[in-house]
Amino acid sequence: MPASRPLRADARRNREALLSAARQAFLGDDTDAHVEHIARSAGVAVGTLYRHFETREALIEEVYRKEVDDLCSAPGDLLDQHTPHEALRRFLLLLVDHAAVGKGMSAVLESIMATDSPVFDDARTRMANALSQLLDAGSAAGTVRDDVTGSTLLRALGGICGIRATEGWLVEARQITALLYDGLRHGASQAT
Repeated sequence: MPASRPLRADARRNREALLSAARQAFLGDDTDAHVEHIARSAGVAVGTLYRHFETREALIEEVYRKEVDDLCSAPGDLLDQHTPHEALRRFLLLLVDHAAVGKGMSAVLESIMATDSPVFDDARTRMANALSQLLDAGSAAGTVRDDVTGSTLLRALGGICGIRATEGWLVEARQITALLYDGLRHGASQAT
């Protein structure tokens, strides 16, 4: 048994290397990245890739899930470091930046959209919950209006980020997000 512990560490290291290489490939607009290229970039054999991820789509799913994990872990830290309304503002901008990163991955994500994968429903639920956490904190502090849900706010951001096809969309999306943020503060009992 003790001999298997180093193997588990190696396996964990290989998995992380594969996820990192895949993230770089997919988020770097290399939508046609082949598993052989990803395995080579990670410094492992293709067989090792397939031991961790049965299909290319499973690898894509895991890269996306990790991105969502990182994003949805931010509200707690933001609330620890900033006022509730400032934490909300910063998270809204993180969501816009997530959409910008997701743009490079959009073509590869289309391949898993046709499957029964719950990855997108799960991501939407988790992002809406993260927004609700921030909205609730801002509402309790009296600096954010209390009549907007995380799901509604996520839909609004989806509309803002849906303009990705246009040149300079990210700057415009950030400007529109600032307007949305101002609207969330308008009518709050103690908006400052």
